[in-house]
This record gives sequence, C-alpha cells and structure tokens, in this order.
Amino acid sequence: MIQFVNAKLNIGLSITGRRPDGYHDLETLFYPVGIHNGEPANPSPFCDILEIDFLPEPETDRFEFRGRPIDCPLDRNLVVRAVRLFREEFERKEGKTLPGVYLILEKHLPDGAGLGGGSADASFTLRLLNELGGSPFSRDELAEMALRLGADCPFFIFNEPSFGSGIGERLEPVAVDLEGWWCLIVKPTVYVSTKEAFSGVCPRPASCDLRCPGSPESWKGVVHNDFEDSIFPLHPELGKIKEELYASGAVYASMSGSGSSLYGLYPSKESAVEAAERFDCETFVCLL
Repeated sequence: MIQFVNAKLNIGLSITGRRPDGYHDLETLFYPVGIHNGEPANPSPFCDILEIDFLPEPETDRFEFRGRPIDCPLDRNLVVRAVRLFREEFERKEGKTLPGVYLILEKHLPDGAGLGGGSADASFTLRLLNELGGSPFSRDELAEMALRLGADCPFFIFNEPSFGSGIGERLEPVAVDLEGWWCLIVKPTVYVSTKEAFSGVCPRPASCDLRCPGSPESWKGVVHNDFEDSIFPLHPELGKIKEELYASGAVYASMSGSGSSLYGLYPSKESAVEAAERFDCETFVCLL
C-alpha cells in the first residue's frame, strides 16, 4: 500500500500560556499543503512517499529509507516508533500478533522546516497500518495514539483545516478554504531548534480568532506567528525572506511553525513561480 504524505502550514500561531508541565499552550490554524502536488495543474512533487505492507512470514520489521538523508538513530525515527506503537496497541486490543512490517519511506519534504514532515510520516504510518490491519481503531483513537509521538501528529490523522489549541492536540475543524490560492514555500539553510524557538517567547493572548480569520488579503499585520518575534532577531535572514515575499507580490507571508521555512500566498501560479526566482535557496510552489 502506497501513500503520498503531505505537509502542513501554520496560519498564525499564538503562544498563549506556559504550562506547569513545561510545555506551552498555543493557538494555531493548521492547513494541509502539498495535497494537490502531482496533479496536472501542479505537477511538481511536494510530498513524502510511504509504502507499507505486511511480511508474508513472521519476521522482524524491515525499514528502508530513500531520498533526503534522515539524521536520526533508528530507535528515534518517528515512523519506526509509529510501527512499534501501533503493534503494541493492536495486540493489546485485538489479542493477536501483528505481522512483520516492511516499510519504505522516500523523503522529499525538508526537515527542520516547521512543515511537520516527520510528524506526517508517523501519522500516515498509523493510518496505513490501521487500514492494513482491518481498521480496528477509529480516527479519534488513532489521534490519541499519534499524540504520543508528537504534538502536531494528531492533525495529520484528520488532515483537514483545523484550529489547534492546547499544545496543538485539541483540534476543531474550521471552514477556511484556500482553494485556488498558490503557496510559495522558501526553505533556507538556517536551522532553528525547538529549544531556541521557545526560549524567547512571551505568552500573551492571541492577536485574532483563527477559527474565522477572514480572507488572506486581510491577514497582513493581523494574523501573526509569535515565534517570529523571538527568532527573527536571532536569524535576521528569515525576516528578510518574509520582506522579500511581500515585495514579490504575496498577499500574506509568514513563518510556518517554529521555522525555518517561510511561505507566501499568491493569487496565481504565475505570480508564485515568478516570485520563487528571487530566492537562492530551496523553494516549492504548491496549489492550495
């Protein structure tokens, strides 16, 4: 079974409080990106490719990784952890052994980008295993399982525009439709660690209600990613990319998650492709 794995954008991200457990409460709008890549209107690929099947004989799991290198020990790799977690929960619920898993992951989505590529791989692994195993778990049960792998993993179980709160795990579907808009994603070589991203944040009330943000033309100066306030002073080149996105015709530009990628929204493919030529780092053009 083969699945194309898309990424996500954060449209606005407010750090609203610090929790006793050391985490932070936040509000954000998750929006899937890359779903339409590969279609005739947008043939450029922007996804990972995940292939999973059960092994015919009782064997230990086999993993094969292609494409972009993954700088992570096998035991910490999210798809490996997802397979092991699913097996544990499947055997507990069904009372029978899950066959050995043969998993091939071809990486194309950039890592360290704030696009949730690793989380998406893990969640889609859970979804495929559930389908292969006869769908013993509901989507809500899979989301609870996914949360044990990462705060933004539950989003990819549902994979629809969602308002996220808590640490990002409380999801509420929202009627935000960006159909027809084009997104230019710019991924510089800058790496921003999670620790660095959170070290300078100052919790405060959200700047707007992301459950009903309006149209992209109204977002500039209103829909804000709080991580920009702490990360741009440390990495000025990221702020310059955002300025260049606006200068190139984007109606809205922002960092996604804690970075380091930034994106701009454009009304046409032509304007997004033309804007991409301004940058000397990785760029991706996606139909939303």
